[in-house]
Amino acid sequence: MKNKTAYWLELCDDDMLTAKALLESKRLLHMGFFCHLMAEKALKAIIAETTDDIPPRTHDLEKLAILGGIAADLSEDQLALLDDLGPLHIEARYPRHKAKIAATLTVKGCEQLLSKTEEFVCWIKQKLSK
Repeated sequence: MKNKTAYWLELCDDDMLTAKALLESKRLLHMGFFCHLMAEKALKAIIAETTDDIPPRTHDLEKLAILGGIAADLSEDQLALLDDLGPLHIEARYPRHKAKIAATLTVKGCEQLLSKTEEFVCWIKQKLSK
């Protein structure tokens, strides 16, 4: 594994710890934001590994999956996860959207979101280890 790849995975693992702490303290909107970061950084690890380039400065998870060459490998559940995570990044930081998104989040739903995000990250790590 390349150093650039390991860099993105280390960031991803750190974000996972943060997401878990945020869930435990019921800071659900922020936990969702960190789930997005986990998926984003795992996808950027794929890009770093397969292209040997610095991943682009985008938060668009579907675009990152395409650039990483794994979009066609994504299951329906994984595609749905990326769709669920999308609004939790940019829109969650702006007041107009923040309250609307926060109102949709529940502890149980966030537990599932974190679990699915962890599974997604593990799936990417398995792809990288091949």
